[in-house]
Amino acid sequence: MIILNVLITENILKSDLEDRQIDLLTKANIVANRVRHYNTDDFNYYNSVILNYINKVSIDFNTRILITNEFGEVKADSFNKLTGIILNHDEVVKARNGENSTGIYRFQNVGNVMYNAVPMYYKDQIVGVVVLSSSIEDIFIKIDNLKKMLYLIYLVCVVITTIIGIVMSDYLLYPIKKFTKAINNMTKGKLGQIVTIDSNDEFKQLANAFNLISTQLSQVDIQRRDFVANVSHELKTPLCAIKLLSSSLLHENEKNVEIYKDFLKDIDSEVDRLTKIIDNLLALVDLDSEKLSLNYQVTYINYLLEKIIQRMKPLADEKDIDIKYIQIDKIQIDVDLDKIQQAIINIIHNAIKYTPNGGMIIVKLYIRDKNMVIEVKDNGIGIPKDDIEHIFERFYRVDKARTRNTGGTGLGLSIAYQIVTLHQGLIDIKSNVGKGTSFFIIIPMDGKSIYLDRR
Repeated sequence: MIILNVLITENILKSDLEDRQIDLLTKANIVANRVRHYNTDDFNYYNSVILNYINKVSIDFNTRILITNEFGEVKADSFNKLTGIILNHDEVVKARNGENSTGIYRFQNVGNVMYNAVPMYYKDQIVGVVVLSSSIEDIFIKIDNLKKMLYLIYLVCVVITTIIGIVMSDYLLYPIKKFTKAINNMTKGKLGQIVTIDSNDEFKQLANAFNLISTQLSQVDIQRRDFVANVSHELKTPLCAIKLLSSSLLHENEKNVEIYKDFLKDIDSEVDRLTKIIDNLLALVDLDSEKLSLNYQVTYINYLLEKIIQRMKPLADEKDIDIKYIQIDKIQIDVDLDKIQQAIINIIHNAIKYTPNGGMIIVKLYIRDKNMVIEVKDNGIGIPKDDIEHIFERFYRVDKARTRNTGGTGLGLSIAYQIVTLHQGLIDIKSNVGKGTSFFIIIPMDGKSIYLDRR
């Protein structure tokens, strides 16, 4: 603003001074043209005539007029003070040499004054100089007033801008303060913070993203706590059973081998249950490890499924569930045998667990759209539509009470999903509550295509 003020006032001052200079030089030339006609060899004879003229013109032009001869001697002065004095001002010297000249001076009592001198010609000869002296203090006063006005305007602008800046900064920082407060609460363990932004700008988009992350973190935390509670329960149950059985053996007075064998069988069964839970947890750790690598080998999937079904048959027989195996295509594919076997077992085991007694499970193998598809279909309890998209989350439980009654840790589907994903595949689900569920393990035959058209 200061620079702008200087530029504006300096330009106006320069323009006004140029206008005043042109005006005074024009008037000086008018006087010179008029006075030269009175010039004779006897200049003093016409002195009274010239003096009367310049006195009148001085009042009209509001300037001081001086007439000098060719040597710079003042012959007439409208103020009647410098008559007979030799003027050696630069402006007079230049005018005596035939050049129009202007000079600006500042006097303590008068202020700023502009001198304008023009040569006076008679018969093509310079016979004298006309000097017009005029105060230009009015121009400088106007410029000073303009500066003051501009500074006042700038001051008002600064005040208004500051007020607007404070208001706008508070308006703009308000959403940030909301985010900061929410984040601080989250660092204290208060997850699920929601930030509400009413505007339709970037802050609104950021708030939506933040709320989504916050909600997901809250859900993960809830699932983690539920998972810890479920695993704790699953671990506690066999441990309590082992403790009870071992305590009973310690207090057993009879040395009956059969009783000891029965107790040890129960203990062995509980140890197997503990081992299974721990194996599932370790499997998740391995799948999350960045160092995990797949040991690919050519695998005959038809034979692998036969072995898995044969292995799962005793578990199905306990619930009188019939497992039917349909081979539509013969498939050999590069997979990690151990891991893909674990994924299939987890899917089939899950089907057995949630299929009622006397139910049926159909395992089907075929190729569709350059993908190997293993379909596991049951007529069990089904999965609610809202839960399908969360079914593979490791901490997600559809029905905690029912899951606890059916046993397991709820990690099987998550393990299966991660194994299939590592093979560049996916697991699709189709389910109707009360009618059953179909799981589709889809693995690309060429390592590229993942697409299934279930028409």
